[in-house]
Amino acid sequence: MQINAAQQLKSPLGDTRYYSIDETTREGFHIRGEAKLVRTNRSILVTGQFITVVRCTCSRCLEEFECPLEFEMEEEYFPAGAIPNGLAGPDDMDGFAIGGDHILDLNEAVRQNILIALPAKPLCQVECAGLCQRCGHNLNYGPCNCVEKQGDPRWTPLGALLSTEIAGDNYGST
Repeated sequence: MQINAAQQLKSPLGDTRYYSIDETTREGFHIRGEAKLVRTNRSILVTGQFITVVRCTCSRCLEEFECPLEFEMEEEYFPAGAIPNGLAGPDDMDGFAIGGDHILDLNEAVRQNILIALPAKPLCQVECAGLCQRCGHNLNYGPCNCVEKQGDPRWTPLGALLSTEIAGDNYGST
């Protein structure tokens, strides 16, 4: 995802150009969207909205799934050297560099924005049942064969008292 910005670097302030993106990054993410490049007084501002699909691992059931991502990007690209119109990158650049060949490379900015857009706890589906805590069976495929754990026998008298009250349904009635 490289764009030759030589002509835009020489153009007047506010020059805006649009580029349709439909490429695969070095990391293998297929990116689609539109990038808007605007010439500012010190750089080229790149904004855009993009979509891609990323392979994720579900945080509940540990199955891999394809996670669609939509993300917006707003990054500043500074030229490596002085341009005839006086545009030069500051010494304390807080953005990306445009190479000496005037190529604006979107790959690193897109990669970083994908990492930011990834969900903290990805789920394969909203109703993911997760794994059995005892045997590790994926509960999305059905119940496991684990036997229900018996409670602590010291609590049996309280359980009997509770079941007696529920059977009689005597909550506060006389």
